[in-house]
Amino acid sequence: MARLKKSLILTAFMALFWCSPAHPNSPHAQETVSVFLPGDIKLGGLFPVHEKGDISPCGPKVYNRGVQRLEAMLYAIDRVNNDTNILPGITIGVHILDTCSRDTYALNQSLQFVRSSLNNLDTSAFECLDASTPQLKKKTSSGPVFGVIGGSYSSVSLQVANLLRLFHIPQISPASTAKTLSDKSRFDLFARTVPPDTFQSVALVDIIKNFNWSYVSTIHSEGSYGEYGIEAFHKEASERNVCIAAAEKVPSAADDKVFDSIISKLKKKPNARGVVLFTRAEDARRILQAAKRGNLSQPFHWIASDGWGKQQKLLEGLEEIAEGAITVELQSEIIEDFDKYMMQLTPYSNQRNPWFVEFWEDTFNCDLRHDSLKFNAIRENNSSGLNKTERARGKCDDTLRLSEKVGYEQESKTQFVVDAVYAFAYALHNLHNDQCTTQSDQTSEKGNHQHSESVWYPKISRNSKSQACPDMANYDGKDFYNNYLLNVSFIDLAGSVVKFDRQGDGLARYDILNYQRLKNSTGYQYKVIGKWFNGLQLNSETVVWNKEVEQPTSACSLPCEVGMIKKQQIQITTLCISISLSASVALVCLYSPKVYILIFHPDKNVRKLTMNSTVYRRSATIGAQCGPSSSGYGRTQAAGTMASTGNTLGTTVTSSIRQLHKSVSPDEFSCQDDMVHKISGKNSEKDHQEECDFVEPNFRQ
Repeated sequence: MARLKKSLILTAFMALFWCSPAHPNSPHAQETVSVFLPGDIKLGGLFPVHEKGDISPCGPKVYNRGVQRLEAMLYAIDRVNNDTNILPGITIGVHILDTCSRDTYALNQSLQFVRSSLNNLDTSAFECLDASTPQLKKKTSSGPVFGVIGGSYSSVSLQVANLLRLFHIPQISPASTAKTLSDKSRFDLFARTVPPDTFQSVALVDIIKNFNWSYVSTIHSEGSYGEYGIEAFHKEASERNVCIAAAEKVPSAADDKVFDSIISKLKKKPNARGVVLFTRAEDARRILQAAKRGNLSQPFHWIASDGWGKQQKLLEGLEEIAEGAITVELQSEIIEDFDKYMMQLTPYSNQRNPWFVEFWEDTFNCDLRHDSLKFNAIRENNSSGLNKTERARGKCDDTLRLSEKVGYEQESKTQFVVDAVYAFAYALHNLHNDQCTTQSDQTSEKGNHQHSESVWYPKISRNSKSQACPDMANYDGKDFYNNYLLNVSFIDLAGSVVKFDRQGDGLARYDILNYQRLKNSTGYQYKVIGKWFNGLQLNSETVVWNKEVEQPTSACSLPCEVGMIKKQQIQITTLCISISLSASVALVCLYSPKVYILIFHPDKNVRKLTMNSTVYRRSATIGAQCGPSSSGYGRTQAAGTMASTGNTLGTTVTSSIRQLHKSVSPDEFSCQDDMVHKISGKNSEKDHQEECDFVEPNFRQ
């Protein structure tokens, strides 16, 4: 009764929402294009098929990775439906929508999943024929949405997860890595087949430390992926004595001027030659374009997160500026059977994907409009609302096929999409065993099924009657998530172990890649130079740098030459011990020596300290001591403070010890262009960025 009451309330709420007049340009003003396959149980899908639009929600460009991830879900669904050992007699259907790489649009799209699920308890749903009065119509869906696979961007998953949790719809993302999604107090029905960015940030710092770099700049995208990722990186870098020269953010609606400005700011920090990118793929490409326009006198050395990863199309036309880049990518294996599946698809055979025509035309730079009125209609309907761009392209040849020769390469997240589908399938299988069958009817052990098939079979219809019982169909989604989904463990099609921790996160495994020019060729490739799994394993000798033979440096300052010693400036320490009946008097006593020195003896406020050889050797080892940067990150020598308070006959005893360093402007760094004094006493040069003093022969040990 409680569940029925809750459903009726939510249904009424959705009916009111759906009957509100729609704006002509809203996504609800026209029929939504989607992939729909009927089934006894439905899984929803959210993938970035199109880019963002400037005016409308969706742009004209079709993303290769979005189409591949969508097809990976369909491929996995076909395999599950044809596997008699998983959910025998039950067919899984799908309802897949395009997020257009925009979080707000994805949220609107996700309401369709909620609407479908609310029809679970009765045979009718609301419709609004006159946009005002809700009426009942016969249910057309083949079952409730039991779970959702997606989104890809973390910003999308954050929005969608907040909605789906209200209606107890579990969600598995194959690509969202923002740290905050691990917070079960906020995202209690969210899981992912990838790890959070916490581990990736550690891996990035491990790479930097491996090259003995101590001074780098960072660029991150606006949004949850970039902001949470770079926050974790900055924290890890600070703890491990890596200074941040400049920290730049790419706004979500940035134009070329913004990217050019970012590159200009990085050029002002020439010693920070290492640049860490925690950006979306689109932003990474535009950063490289700006660097190319900037005519850099010396190249930056890019260290990039999996937003860049190993995408080839991202670097088209930018190979020279990207050469030597080191990127982190989630460790994944190629599913050879999926390549066979993709290479047999054509616009004629793949009628279930309404965006495949656009993908085909963009891949082969040809036009299907000339083929038939059917394809013309498909293209026009599925491009509705997009900014169409007319190009003079020839007719698509009937013999065209996807292959490596035309640039086809399996997308890096394919394995994780397939894993997400199988995680739902195994969890549903176990639920079915518990709710709909007796122990003797079970055909396989829970979550232990391994696939030995290596070829894809075309989808066939099942003759057996559906065995999805009411108890299974009406099982609470939150209980399903906690009792079944989080407990699955299996070997996937690539031979990897798939399981979730209690936060719903996948295992943290990364490949470390280096973008290199092919020997005796003008082409480029990503080469695996290391791996990260609870620690870094990197072969530094195989790294190729941009325009450099030797490993470059990225440090705040270089060590002083032989016979020199670093200068440091430090404000003298003041000590005030006061015994007073008044706290005010104690404060006056505390600050009086400082005021006295500042006013009457300013020359004594700052003095130079001569360091002994032991300190000098240690300083040369650990590198430059950098002060606070404009971003608020960097190493600072901490001030010590001690206060003790006692009460004896109303007497307060306060003691304080404070040590302050030279003043640094908020917009400046402590790594300044200071002069280096040579032993010979001749003209100084700007060889280093810290002062060095001549060491006397009788220097005290």
